[in-house]
Amino acid sequence: MKISESVRAAMVPDDNPMHPDYTSIYLVGPEGNQSLTIDSGEEIDRYRWFLRGYLASVEQEEIGIAAITHHHSDHSGNLKWAKQYLNAEVAIPKGGRKLLKGRIPREVQQLEDGQILNLGSGVNVQVLATPGHSVDSLCYYLEDEGVLFTGDTLLGSSTTTVWDLGEYRNSLQRLLELPNLKVICPGHGKIVHDPRERLQGYVDHRNMREKQIIEALQEGGAVTSWDLMLKLYPDIDSRLHRAADGNVRSHLTQLSEEGRLTTYEGKRRRPASAAKIQRDIEHVHQRDLIIKQAKRLEATQRRKAIQAQENPPDAEWIEQPRYELS
Repeated sequence: MKISESVRAAMVPDDNPMHPDYTSIYLVGPEGNQSLTIDSGEEIDRYRWFLRGYLASVEQEEIGIAAITHHHSDHSGNLKWAKQYLNAEVAIPKGGRKLLKGRIPREVQQLEDGQILNLGSGVNVQVLATPGHSVDSLCYYLEDEGVLFTGDTLLGSSTTTVWDLGEYRNSLQRLLELPNLKVICPGHGKIVHDPRERLQGYVDHRNMREKQIIEALQEGGAVTSWDLMLKLYPDIDSRLHRAADGNVRSHLTQLSEEGRLTTYEGKRRRPASAAKIQRDIEHVHQRDLIIKQAKRLEATQRRKAIQAQENPPDAEWIEQPRYELS
C-alpha cells in the first residue's frame, strides 16, 4: 500500500486484541533503491513470508536498514532474520541492547533523538525519542512528505498502553507541534489521515481517564487499580484487562508522584524457592527445544515433499509401465 511518494506499507492482518486490524511493516525510501524498514513484526513465519513476498512482488528491491520503534517483541522479533536473510543493517534505539538481548545481531546501529537518516534522493527521516509507551520508544518523521511513524505511541484503531504517563504526555505534545504533519503510520491498526485531531484525542482521552479515576476515588475508601479498571472499563474485552489495569496504574503512579494520592503499599507473595525457579527455567527450556524441533521437522517434511517431485516414483513400482506407439 502506497502512503506517500517515498512510503509504502506492508499491512499484515492480525487477530490479536492488542493489535486491532493490522500489524504494519513500513518501507521508506526512493523506489528502486534500498529501503529503510520500520519494525519487522513478530518472530513467526507469516510476518517473514509477508515481507519477503511484498519485497519480491511489489518492491523488487532490498532492505538497507531494518529499524524499530521500540523493543517489544511484536516489533523487533525479526531483526536477526533481517540481517541473516535480507542482509540488512539493523538499527535500534540508543541504549536498547539489554532490552533486545537475544534478538539482535552482534553489530547494530544505535539511533538517538534528533538523528537524521539520509536515504538518498532527498529522502531524510528524523528520529524522535518519544518515551511513554515504553522506555525506549522512538518515532520517525519524514517531514517533507508529512509522514509520522509512531509504533505503539499512537495506534490506528484504539488507544495504547502507557508505561510512564508523564513522559507519554510530553511525547504526545511534542508530536502535536511537528510542522507539516499530514498522516500517521501506526504500528498497529489503520493509517491515520487526521493526525493532529487523533493526537489531541489521545491527550483528551488521558485527561478524561484521569478525571474518571479521581471521581471514582472520591467515592471513598482505598481501592486497587484492578477495582478501578473494572469500574472504568465495564465492557472491555476480558483479554485486555491486564493492559487496561496497567494504564490505570500509570495514572495512579503519576497522581501519587504529584502528592495527590495516599498509596498503601501492598504485600507481595513470597517468592518461589530457588529449586522451583530452576524447575520453571528448565521447563521453559524444554518447551523451547520442542518448538524448535517441531519447526525443524516441519521444514524437513516440506523439503522431502519438494524433493519427491524431482524423482521417479520408484517406491510405488517394482517396474513402471512403459508406453510406445502401436
